[in-house]
Parts: sequence; structure tokens; C-alpha cells
Amino acid sequence: MDQALVVVVRGIIAFTSLLIFARVLGKQQISQLTFFEYVLGITIGSMAASLTTDLRAPAWPHWVGLLTWVLAALAVQWVTLKWRYAAKYIDGEPTVVIMNGQVMEKALRTLRYRLSDLLELLRTKGVFDLSEVEFAVLEANGSLSVLRKSQHQPLTPKDLNLPTSYKGVSTELIYDGVVVDQNLEQVGLDRSWLEAELKKQGIQSPEEVFAATLETSGKLYVDRYRDRVKRLVDASDFKGPS
Repeated sequence: MDQALVVVVRGIIAFTSLLIFARVLGKQQISQLTFFEYVLGITIGSMAASLTTDLRAPAWPHWVGLLTWVLAALAVQWVTLKWRYAAKYIDGEPTVVIMNGQVMEKALRTLRYRLSDLLELLRTKGVFDLSEVEFAVLEANGSLSVLRKSQHQPLTPKDLNLPTSYKGVSTELIYDGVVVDQNLEQVGLDRSWLEAELKKQGIQSPEEVFAATLETSGKLYVDRYRDRVKRLVDASDFKGPS
């Protein structure tokens, strides 16, 4: 029982430390997952696990080791932000693997990539024919950026000289039954307006709404907790063979 209590306490310490350290390291740890970042995340997680369950040693050495790795990661981030050449050698650089429609075999060999690996990445981008590709760049985090040839790119309203209206981003007014008053104030509206709009749709309280957003066109989109699906066909219309 004593050991279980110790594990619980140390687990809370490790969990809290990881939560704080993850916030300190920032979103770069997720958005740009290079091989170094991948190994770093695994190592820090392993240290947190050891801090929780390794009862043969006191907790503080594991926590100091965890803190040391996080501080080292922060130092590397700071160095890569300040010096481009350091970032080049630590994070790596994008590599052009297709240029002007031609596969760069030497670049593939340097990256230790097979043609089948390149074709697989192209398929994930919706490209099944090499002849459609003008440029392809293998990013430092392992993802592939593809520029199709102009004749294989989808049409846009600009290509057809069609006018378009501003789309923008909708504003969240109700989230999980709770009115977001701050967003209401930002768009110059109040609860009375929101409640009146809800009543127009037969909703008596915001608590009945799962989500409500205000579109840039001024329309209010509402999603209730209980979706009312219209019955287009009645089950009685389907009769068995006579």
C-alpha cells in the first residue's frame, strides 16, 4: 500500500512536470517533428516513466535528469532561432527531390530514399503520376511538399475571372451549451440578440445548443444536442412481397 501511494505521488509529480515542460517547449515540438524532436520526446517520456515507477532510486535524480533534458532542448531551440547555420545542421534542410519534372536521383541516394518511398509520399498528396509534378520538396520534418504542373492544377475562380466574396472565419458564440460572452462583445452583439435568434429556430435556451457560430455573412449556425433528422421516407412505404 505504501508503494502504491508513492507511485501515485511520483506519478502526479511526473505528470505535472511534463505538462509544464510541454507548455514551455511550445508547439514547435509537435508542428515540426524532426528526428531529433522525435527522439527528444521519447527520451523525456521515458524519464517521466522512470520517475513514476522506479522505486529503487529516489525521485529527485530522475526529476533533475528530466529538467536537464528540457533545458537542453530549450537551449537548442534558442540556438536554432538565433543562428541559421546551426539550424541547418541541427534540424536539417529541405531537399528538392523533383525539379522541373525530373527526379533527382542523387538527392534520393543522399537521403537514403527509394523511388517507391517517393511514390508513396506522392500518393498521400493525391498524385499518382510522376508526369504531373513540377517540383517536390522533402521537408526537414519528413513531409513532402508538391507543386503540380500548371496544366494539372485545379481551376480557381481567378482562372475563370469569377468574382468572389469575402469568406473569413466564423465566430463561436455557444460552446457545449455555454454562451461565450467575450466573443459576443467582440462582434458587437449581446445575449438578448442571441436569445432572440435562437427563439426564431424554436430554441428556448442556449443550454439546448451544442454549438453556435456567427458566420461572416451575419447568419447564425446552430447545432443542437439532439439533432432533428427529417424523415424523408416513411418506413411503412416499404412493404414486403405480397
